[in-house]
Amino acid sequence: MRRTATLIALLSMLLALRQADAVTGVNPSGVNVRTSGTSTVFLTFQNLDPNEEAMESFFCGDLIAPLPANQVFSFNPCDPTTIFGQMPSSFNQARVSGTGGQRNLTDIMTIQASITRRAFQAAQSGQPSQFFYVRRFSSGAFVVVTCRMAGGGARSPLALLDVRVGFVNDAGDFLFDPIYPVETGGKLPSIGAYIKYNGSGRLRGRWEVMLPGETPPSEQDLLTEATLPVEQRGLQRRYTFLEHFDIFLTPVGEVFLPGPKSIPPPTRSGGLHLVLLRIEASGGRENRSNTGNGLVASTGAVAGFPMPVLRYFVGNEEQLAALQGEEADLQLLTPLSDAKLPPQPVSFSWIDSPNAEFYRLEVQDEGGAIVVETLVRPGVEQYTAPPWLTQRSSEALRWRVVSLDRNGRTLNASPWRGFQIESE
Repeated sequence: MRRTATLIALLSMLLALRQADAVTGVNPSGVNVRTSGTSTVFLTFQNLDPNEEAMESFFCGDLIAPLPANQVFSFNPCDPTTIFGQMPSSFNQARVSGTGGQRNLTDIMTIQASITRRAFQAAQSGQPSQFFYVRRFSSGAFVVVTCRMAGGGARSPLALLDVRVGFVNDAGDFLFDPIYPVETGGKLPSIGAYIKYNGSGRLRGRWEVMLPGETPPSEQDLLTEATLPVEQRGLQRRYTFLEHFDIFLTPVGEVFLPGPKSIPPPTRSGGLHLVLLRIEASGGRENRSNTGNGLVASTGAVAGFPMPVLRYFVGNEEQLAALQGEEADLQLLTPLSDAKLPPQPVSFSWIDSPNAEFYRLEVQDEGGAIVVETLVRPGVEQYTAPPWLTQRSSEALRWRVVSLDRNGRTLNASPWRGFQIESE
């Protein structure tokens, strides 16, 4: 008994020493999550050291020591016999945040369905109906968040779990084509989004459209506003506004969101267009997080993934026929073959290829010398060349796109396409 008390005292001293130079806590420290399916929650880890970094995170069903008031341990507190699994790195949306000299970590906790299934099975066998999310830091600190299974209803934070954007034809079919062809000045089908979500609350946002020649959105631009730290929310790139929406989501878990009606997506300018679903942060009692330097009251509609975009290509009959006639594994869009382009920055676009981790865009001159070469991430499918490319006017140029795996090995390569930039 005396030996146990001594061990606890030593652990407490070690904990106090560790907390002096490590993350000091997390908010919220306890959340309601779904008893089945996926849950996503906005968290703030407070007061990180200047050199302290977030490491892996995992879930467990029980702890080997009582939770301290600030939720921070200097050792891994999980009972090793109750480990449910790790949060995959693909879900990791953690970002350093904070103002006024305070260094925080904004973390988006995504609990996949396999974790909640194991937690629910443990509860059925007589274990407590709660489990724990643990984030390890490079300082050696382990910070714990209590996850209470509560059905995923009105008392759970509003979070988006899956979003699919597409066209709706006259028969009511939802179309997920990689790109929709439409003639110049033509009419597009209706647009909408199927959304699966957790919790309840107001879903606010807007529809925007990226016009040909504009800089494509980055992955950060496509995240919902609530997923970002507060000080980064006003920095996302904006595009042409189409329509705003504001609806209340009851805790049924699924909704169809109609697309813009008053201002339809434009079809006057030729080229690739992107329709963007921009989700704004919303408030609510369950959607709050204390940063230690103020309360973030708008963390509703968080998501652990970027929003999808809807693509359509505007062109004349000849362009659309050429586009639909290509059967290469990696399909190019614009410029078309042997195109004569005006003396302005050139935008290259193509259609995503399966399994590609990167794309390499190559532009060569008539002798095969490289003029432009750059890497582009999947999902963007567009690149605008630097303005100096227009200095190669009247030259015979050609371009192609090569898809690469994560190790840089070639998966597919499109055929070369010739083009020429006209002189002024």
